[in-house]
Amino acid sequence: MKKKVSLKDIAQEVGVSTALVSYVLSGKEKEARVGHEIAEVIRETARRMNYQPNQIAKSLKSGKSFTIGLIVADISNPFFANIARTIEDEAKKDNYTAIFGSSDENAEKSWNLINTLINRQVDGFIIAPTEHSEQQIKYLKDLNIPFVLIDRYFPTIQTNYVALNNFQAAFDATAHLIGRGYKRIGMVAYDNGLIHMVERRRGYEEALTHHGLPITPSLIRVVDFNGVRESIKTEVDNLLALPEPVDALFFATNTLSLHGLRHLNHLDYKIPDDIALVCFDESDSFDFFYCGITCVSQPLGEIAREAVRILIEQINERSQETRQVTFGSKLLIRQSCGTL
Repeated sequence: MKKKVSLKDIAQEVGVSTALVSYVLSGKEKEARVGHEIAEVIRETARRMNYQPNQIAKSLKSGKSFTIGLIVADISNPFFANIARTIEDEAKKDNYTAIFGSSDENAEKSWNLINTLINRQVDGFIIAPTEHSEQQIKYLKDLNIPFVLIDRYFPTIQTNYVALNNFQAAFDATAHLIGRGYKRIGMVAYDNGLIHMVERRRGYEEALTHHGLPITPSLIRVVDFNGVRESIKTEVDNLLALPEPVDALFFATNTLSLHGLRHLNHLDYKIPDDIALVCFDESDSFDFFYCGITCVSQPLGEIAREAVRILIEQINERSQETRQVTFGSKLLIRQSCGTL
């Protein structure tokens, strides 16, 4: 069995002290006033010799595992995948590794993930919480484990969070359709009471009221997360079959948008000639659609970077100060709303 490369081996290869190698590989060369050139030589030698740090010893010395747990609804969803990638890259800058898990919007699965990651001794969490997971969040607070909520949060629980101004984003998207002359605007959302969905619906309704249009319950349809493929077909069909069919649609997430677009295409509806639409969140898949899709663009990179910044700060300082950050969005206007 090949002998594991040690700090001493690297020091002997470069011709410096073991302490100097330790400073450089732990990212403390500035504090130790190590020259840039020798630091680069040490790092390059470590890479060439395939040096692997002893994480167990490092954890015992620092009291940290240098890992964070990231729990999202579905890591395969482009929205969460993009956030996860940025979180991974940002965490790495502080020598942290992110461990991912998907809750599938299931509170029991979320609970299992939290317990598993606690047993793995992660130093903190970034979580997109599921519905009915309030007790899990309170549990983390009681244990004084650092965490930041992203995308959603619970208004009744004082926590760190980074989220979008979902109300304003939905208001602007709906107002844009109204401004183009559409009056029968249907909304398709998920069937849950999470704050981001609640605020998107509230923004949609407030835009209608603000522009003198009635709030019509039959124009608001909800689908189940676990049966989205079939459920969205049913709800889109219901909206199209009304005595006064919808003339525009507002999809509340990118997944709903993609399934909705697929079904409208199957029905041979032309966008925007037969029906206009606005989608929440961008998707690379929109690039392959024959018509440019107007959509709400979230600053995913900024959301992810801010979540990591707050979490690392909480881990390092054990600060009790709560950070609550809300970002604005941008409406990317394309051809799917027509030119009325």
